[in-house]
Amino acid sequence: MYEFTAPFQHPSGSPIRELFKYLGEPGMISFAGGYPASDLFDVEGLQQAEARAYRDANLCLQYGPTDGLPGLKRELVNLMARRGVACAPSEMLVTTGSQQGLDLLLRVLVNPGDVALTEQPAYPATLQALRLQQAKVVTLPVDAHGLDVDHLATLLGSGTLARPKLLYTVPTFANPTGATLARERRIALLKLAVQYRFVIVEDDPYGDLRFSGEAVPSILALTEEVQGSRDWVVHFASLSKIVAPGLRVGWTIAPAEIARRCVIAKQTVDLCSAPWTQAIAAEYLADGALERHLPRITAMYGRKCEALCNALHAQLGDVLQFHRPEGGMFVWARLTGSGADSSELLQRAIGNKILFVPGKAFFADNVDAASLRLSFAAPGMADIEEGVRRLKRAGSLPAAGA
Repeated sequence: MYEFTAPFQHPSGSPIRELFKYLGEPGMISFAGGYPASDLFDVEGLQQAEARAYRDANLCLQYGPTDGLPGLKRELVNLMARRGVACAPSEMLVTTGSQQGLDLLLRVLVNPGDVALTEQPAYPATLQALRLQQAKVVTLPVDAHGLDVDHLATLLGSGTLARPKLLYTVPTFANPTGATLARERRIALLKLAVQYRFVIVEDDPYGDLRFSGEAVPSILALTEEVQGSRDWVVHFASLSKIVAPGLRVGWTIAPAEIARRCVIAKQTVDLCSAPWTQAIAAEYLADGALERHLPRITAMYGRKCEALCNALHAQLGDVLQFHRPEGGMFVWARLTGSGADSSELLQRAIGNKILFVPGKAFFADNVDAASLRLSFAAPGMADIEEGVRRLKRAGSLPAAGA
């Protein structure tokens, strides 16, 4: 009846969002969505920031600049400096969450058929965005130390692949694997980007959520060590995981020519991100509230991660393999049984009032049906223990129809 554009003739929604219909069921425990813990929101600090922001009611209620409120951009420049990155306001664009940053970048950079490299497994919304942009998605393997850069170098050097337009990576506490790309691999990746002239898209929503191990500089910070590499890095960051997702405050740092075009693209999308929440974020950052509150978040996530990993080892250690992350929000696991399928396990798990995300949601090709992602951030400590017990109970049941 309707003549939809090619990408929307047979679109598929987020496989993770499809699970949200179960969240309202009484007694349901969720290891599924990557939600921050709501009981760790700095409600008082944000209320105080809102009160200060609203002293300039017109600033909050009127349209704002497309690239972001100057006051917020100043605070974000200062925040990035504390993360080891110097950037100019002309390189920064405030977005409605970092996902919008990716959407804008793809609009200005990727033509249908362009090669886009991604980690595999990868964040599903990224795969969805690339498909809607009609990019040719080429996947790259990962291990416990992140993206296999040696494999990438071999692939690029083989001459069998058209020059990629970009490579998307979550190098620190990746979604879904929780892995962190080693420093030497980051340097090697930057050198490849300069040599083969592709953009590294560094998505960094979790970098501040480290609760163990040694910090690794962002790829953007390491551009100082590889000549010419700053021209080939676009960096996304967000307050969603470290302050509150309801603010919808993200930002993009990109070479000025890319940033300028993203601003123009954003003008056609939403004119500007909400000035009210931008002003709240600016006041919150200016007060130093984030630095005061982050240790509480990371300490609690560390305890939750330990509780989940210990419970998985004790309850499911004979049937489940997993990597213990040093930060972030996720544990990536794999069922060890022959022919194991986490989607089948999920159906039994739902009946036992426990949710997780089957691994197939994170694969563009060569799906590993036995894999699954567990998020420890949102559930409480007691729910983590009980959730693993329910998961074990679900795993001991026969498959439907068996």
